[in-house]
Amino acid sequence: MSHTATIEKTPFASLRSRTRGDKVIWTAVFLLAIVSLLVVYSSTGLLAYKMYKGNTEIYLFKQFAFILVGVMIIYFAHQVNYTIYSRVAMIIFLVSIPLLLYTLFFGVKLNEGSRWIRLPIINMTFQTSDLAKLALFMYLSRLLSKKQDTIKDFRTGFLPVITPVAIICLLIAPANLSTALLVGATSLLLLFIGRVSAKHLLLTILVAAIPVMILIGAAAIRHKSNGGTTEKPRTEGRNRLFVRVDTWISRVETFMYGGKEDNGDNNYQTNQAKIAIAKGGIFGLGPGNSQQRNFLPHPYSDFIFAIIIEEYGLIGGLFIVVIYLVFLLRSIRIFRRCPFAFGAFLALGLSFTLVIQALANMAVNVNLFPVTGVTLPLVSMGGSSFLFTCLAIGIILSVARNVEQSEGSPT
Repeated sequence: MSHTATIEKTPFASLRSRTRGDKVIWTAVFLLAIVSLLVVYSSTGLLAYKMYKGNTEIYLFKQFAFILVGVMIIYFAHQVNYTIYSRVAMIIFLVSIPLLLYTLFFGVKLNEGSRWIRLPIINMTFQTSDLAKLALFMYLSRLLSKKQDTIKDFRTGFLPVITPVAIICLLIAPANLSTALLVGATSLLLLFIGRVSAKHLLLTILVAAIPVMILIGAAAIRHKSNGGTTEKPRTEGRNRLFVRVDTWISRVETFMYGGKEDNGDNNYQTNQAKIAIAKGGIFGLGPGNSQQRNFLPHPYSDFIFAIIIEEYGLIGGLFIVVIYLVFLLRSIRIFRRCPFAFGAFLALGLSFTLVIQALANMAVNVNLFPVTGVTLPLVSMGGSSFLFTCLAIGIILSVARNVEQSEGSPT
């Protein structure tokens, strides 16, 4: 009896007693964090050796620090009652709009796109679209929960919920079209579940398809005008927006027709990813034995899934896919059990955006989608995106914790 009491007083038992929410989601986070440490360490060895004079463990320690901070964010976010997020949703949404505008015109430039702003004092950059995505789904969940009685009406129901989606997507698109498309698709899926009229959603999809078809047409026309060769985007002396449009066309053109490796890095990246996947086979080369990490650009972020398959094979890649799908299924379970509309929509919307981003990253790695630049949530090397992902998971677990408390039984 005394031995049992002693065990219950240990710090681990005390922490576990204060950790609520869906235990399966907690397990998924733990597994993805372990995978992240292994693959980031493997894929950054050469980079660390060059940048830090032989200290190949520097990025491992950095990733471990990000994971520790991320787990703390998840823990404290899941302790907050999710109704608090409803109260601050509009404020965060309104704050994200000027931040996106500032980023668009004055943000830190990288690869001819302005996606980041630099925070003073700590001198850290963060991607404002990550905050905007989180704010959008919090605000959208609030609107959907309040407008269920009029949601079928175009003027009083549909327009108020589609307007914030359009604003955020239009502000993200100039610097990061792929993220804007993913946010838009996820939002429409959430609106469909939120009982928005199917004809209104179909109209929105048709309108959104127009610029996409124009982009595809421009890629086809340019490829034909260049005599069947893929042209590298021109950047010298050109407006930032035009440079981005040229990059979009180039990526679609490369995806549709392929191209020579010396005409740009898009086809080079996909070719190196294909080589990594081919080398991995069924069971992989083993942990730390990747060869393409030395040739593949951004093997620790955009193309980390290709490194996973190379080292752990198709079995390892399937394992990662299953984790994300289990995460989604558990979030759907929270959605179905949550007694309040806001919490249900919030958990589902945030889980959709994480899983869809993960599937998009994997699709790029296996050359099903054009190169997009989106990371693999909780696996790619840490940054602001990693921390915002942890915050989103913490909010999902906050909903799960309150569902658990309301039912009086564990999930």
